[in-house]
Amino acid sequence: MRRLVLAAAAILLTSTACAGSEPATTSDGGVQKIKVGAIPIVDVAPLHLGVKKGFFKEQNLEVEVVNTTGGAAAVPGVVSGEFTFAFGNVVSLIVARSQNIPLKAVAEGNSSTGMEGKDFGGIVVPKDSPITSAAQLPGKSVAVNNQKNIGDTTIRASVRKAGAEPVDIRFTELPFPDMPAAIANKRVDAAWIVEPFFTVAKNQGAKVIASNFVDAAPDLTVAVYFTTEKVLQENADLAKRFTTAIEKSLQYAQDNPDEARAVLSDYTKIEADVAAQMTLPAWPQEVNKESVQTIADLMLEDGLIKEKFDVSSVLP
Repeated sequence: MRRLVLAAAAILLTSTACAGSEPATTSDGGVQKIKVGAIPIVDVAPLHLGVKKGFFKEQNLEVEVVNTTGGAAAVPGVVSGEFTFAFGNVVSLIVARSQNIPLKAVAEGNSSTGMEGKDFGGIVVPKDSPITSAAQLPGKSVAVNNQKNIGDTTIRASVRKAGAEPVDIRFTELPFPDMPAAIANKRVDAAWIVEPFFTVAKNQGAKVIASNFVDAAPDLTVAVYFTTEKVLQENADLAKRFTTAIEKSLQYAQDNPDEARAVLSDYTKIEADVAAQMTLPAWPQEVNKESVQTIADLMLEDGLIKEKFDVSSVLP
């Protein structure tokens, strides 16, 4: 599915002469209206919090957040000009760039906590599952939100770290909100889940067998905010103001975790007690380039890209 999406993005890119030609509109008051594609999970709490606190308004930006299902879906949205900016994981961005789709990150999105067993996501199995280690995942069905993306890439890293070869794993696409029920009902043998659905699954009895982001790279930069090179070239001031606002939002969320938890009720249906229990991602202002290069190298090893990729071409 991801390949089809990216193929569509490439077609759109060609047919619309790099697309994104109308990335923002200006109201009578000089405020630019922009759409930002973002998956409705805890990772993007700073974006919603920044809108609520007026950080984008300070930059004369009126933001409409449009929900996506993941980075693979956000890429064609940015390429077509549906979104001016989007939140997406680094694997989606590297795959797109390796296919000559000129996207570029403008800011950090979120990062792993770097702590085994205390990250904002992980691989879970049903409460009575015989699976106790990522080494037992080969031959099993594992849910991810998008196939051939950061979920399966980092799951394979966990399998390797546990001492097994990541072969014959049956990855199944499911939206994150559907994963706790899929695990409880044993529709899949395991699932990679992020917060707040990670806490929902654990509260239903799911067992955590690995922290796949931590296994993949120390302090992994998981996602970034990105746009097209056309926007960067023709609307540099807009990109600068967006970057300023989102970086202020990241810092505010990092410094005010209770407000980051509270804003979840604005764009998810998560109960307040779940929001209070969940583990928040790290929201640094700087991308950990070394960790992203590690992901790119894993993608080459797993066949997601065909040639070694220098991440400096796609990062801020």
